[in-house]
Amino acid sequence: MNEHVVGVEGHVLLSLAILNLPNFITLLRIGAIPIFLIFLTDERYTDALIVFILAGVTDSLDGALARLTNSHTALGAFIDPLADKLLLVSSFLILAFLGHIPRWLAILVISRDVIILVGFAVLYFITGHSIAVRPTLVGKVCTFFQLVTVTLTLVRLHNAAWQFPLLWQVTLVLAGSAVTVSSFQYLSRALWWLHQQDENERRPVDEPRREKRNENQQRHSA
Repeated sequence: MNEHVVGVEGHVLLSLAILNLPNFITLLRIGAIPIFLIFLTDERYTDALIVFILAGVTDSLDGALARLTNSHTALGAFIDPLADKLLLVSSFLILAFLGHIPRWLAILVISRDVIILVGFAVLYFITGHSIAVRPTLVGKVCTFFQLVTVTLTLVRLHNAAWQFPLLWQVTLVLAGSAVTVSSFQYLSRALWWLHQQDENERRPVDEPRREKRNENQQRHSA
């Protein structure tokens, strides 16, 4: 009986440790995405802008709380970037469908993420190992310009007087450029990682041959 109680308590503590406050905030951000998309499709652009800004605030908040409370978890490391991707990809998809941003930019953004996901899956299928995904400066710049693009677009839709055409056009170009550069960076990293995996697999096979070759050379020299 006591063992059962201890097991239940341990399971509860583990669940609380995984679903901590930062992770709960991240899950709320994911849950807000359908609401944001509904506001967009209903042309309630002010409400959509508010939800999008709140999502950005919670993104910074959950990361700060995780650092302050030292409550980083594997779940948080997975769902936090997932929430960002879902929000941005769905934003570009709907805004492009409604004709508020250029379709070429939405295609670049969505294609980049799809290619990365498919590429990682292919690498795992080929090697049996998963590649460690670490954020890069280029990736952060890419995410920043995507966020600015969506924010400026929502601001333009919220108030027709706040168009800022030059700033918006420059942001579109910078966002597209950052997406392109980031895609090539991920591709180069994936190819380098695949080369390293190939080298690691060859090393155990080549070392016995090298040792045998050294032994033969020592015998001949003796």
